[in-house]
Amino acid sequence: MNYKARLEKLEPNVVFLISLYLHQNITPQTVIQAKKGGITGIKSYPAGVTTNSSSGVVDYEVFYPVFEEMERQDMILNLHGETPREPGSDITVLNAEERFLPTLIDLHQRFPKLRIILEHCTTTAAIEAVKACGSSVAATITAHHLSLIVDDWAGDPHCFCKPVAKTPEDRNALLRAVVSGNPKFFFGSDSAPHPVKAKTCGELRTGKAAAGVFTQPYVTQYVLSALEDACQEGIITEKEVTPEKIRAFLGGFGRNFYGVQNAKQENITLVRHQETVCNHLGHGDIAVIPFKSSSKLGWKVKWN
Repeated sequence: MNYKARLEKLEPNVVFLISLYLHQNITPQTVIQAKKGGITGIKSYPAGVTTNSSSGVVDYEVFYPVFEEMERQDMILNLHGETPREPGSDITVLNAEERFLPTLIDLHQRFPKLRIILEHCTTTAAIEAVKACGSSVAATITAHHLSLIVDDWAGDPHCFCKPVAKTPEDRNALLRAVVSGNPKFFFGSDSAPHPVKAKTCGELRTGKAAAGVFTQPYVTQYVLSALEDACQEGIITEKEVTPEKIRAFLGGFGRNFYGVQNAKQENITLVRHQETVCNHLGHGDIAVIPFKSSSKLGWKVKWN
């Protein structure tokens, strides 16, 4: 609550949607208190699959009472949808998301009124699973997953994130979901400003490249650029890319699902204008490299 108050003091015109971290100390009473305090939801990380997930979930069943109370309180469960690898299993970064989908479906069946978001989905299977669920289940799609495939991050730590980008077929399913006009799918940046050292030399604790792609300064331009490329490749058609669909994907569908009513009415205008992605932001130990650094984008954002 102190963190929420600090953010609101820094920028009173922003509606901050604050989440708790699902771990063993979360109880139904915590959910009740959080709802009263204006907390929006609870984020679930499977143990060990991504950055800062060492205290994540091992067994979802122990949290059934928490999910039941979240359903009563109309709070959102945000899922990082991957199954952790256990010794002797055949789970890898390439199939961890698909192996998680039965858990998503099971949670939805047990708690049909619980609003669930499958965050940053990356596969055709995830898109189809979300479609098959009721209206209380939605999914977010990132800007970087609209252009990346496995070949892009293999060997390039700045394109490495969790869940990892998959096959061209999976990427194409995400692109089609964006222009489908289906309110179940909306934008979520999952932008991660890991310092260059953590991306290239490895995190201090693990020695491995930090999982995350930094997109925030250019997220809307990345989305449009990916859609343009998809049109040129025949994956989608220009007729499918309408201002109404882009507006809904980038903002409207997400606000509706979260039930945001009191946000300040601000708009952005995307205009044809070449902009070069900067090669880094910050200096020294806090320098970060943006996605597609030094590349040229065909769009610029103006705030209204």
